[in-house]
Amino acid sequence: MILRALVFIFALLGVAQAQNAYKSPYSVKFSFPEEELIGDLLKGPRSDWKDHASVPFRDWYNPSNQTRWGYWGPAMRHFDPPAGLAKKSPQWSRERVIATGMRFIGYSYQHHHVPDWDPPADWPCDPEQKTPVGKGVDCSNFTGFVYNLALGILPSTGIKTQSEMTEAAGPGAGRSVPVRRVELPKSHEDFSNALLTGDLLFVKSNKGNVSHVVLWVGKIGNSPEGLPLILDSTGSGATDSNGETIPDGLQLRPFKRTSWYFTQASHVLRIIPEDS
Repeated sequence: MILRALVFIFALLGVAQAQNAYKSPYSVKFSFPEEELIGDLLKGPRSDWKDHASVPFRDWYNPSNQTRWGYWGPAMRHFDPPAGLAKKSPQWSRERVIATGMRFIGYSYQHHHVPDWDPPADWPCDPEQKTPVGKGVDCSNFTGFVYNLALGILPSTGIKTQSEMTEAAGPGAGRSVPVRRVELPKSHEDFSNALLTGDLLFVKSNKGNVSHVVLWVGKIGNSPEGLPLILDSTGSGATDSNGETIPDGLQLRPFKRTSWYFTQASHVLRIIPEDS
């Protein structure tokens, strides 16, 4: 079991190394084998990125869609729940969300709905885009896409509406699940006990409005300095435990006392309930 878990960890981190020269000092240790946790994402209907949008892949780059979609590209499809979800534990669901998100480590920060949307040079560009246009996703589209792909639960993907959710669509079409608001603990040390893996942590801008969201990795994360980890897509970098700059885009990042993730934290939303 331990060997399989380690192989799983390195396989996921290999995605980052393949797409980016940056080598992260951070990792995640899952308590479920790879096949049980994300086997259907490695091979099967969910594994094909060409099926991740609400329209067929052949229409992704049709010039007639430029005005309708703009630089956002096609909307994500709403997935059915994975087989056997009703019999899975909350911990399995939480770890599956993180394992799903880690498959996109190395993707850049883009205002896209679907991570693999890669618009051609003649497509409309986001005038505020600071990184080269390519595959990628922004913070709230990332959290929405990951919950959708992992569990068939599709939260609102606009940052403001996502931060105010009281329910989310799914699992699958025609259903909804309650979303619980969790107030922030008073101290940095208390975050590890108050938050659960897969929670959505919202962060405020200097103007006081919610402007960012991250996935809380929590106790399954490993960092050299013993800090809890978050997983997010952001256009601003941070420094890792080796003093290296963490690239923009989708990466594991430390939840430092001095980071804006803590100093500007707003509130937490919990989609996956506590263990019964």
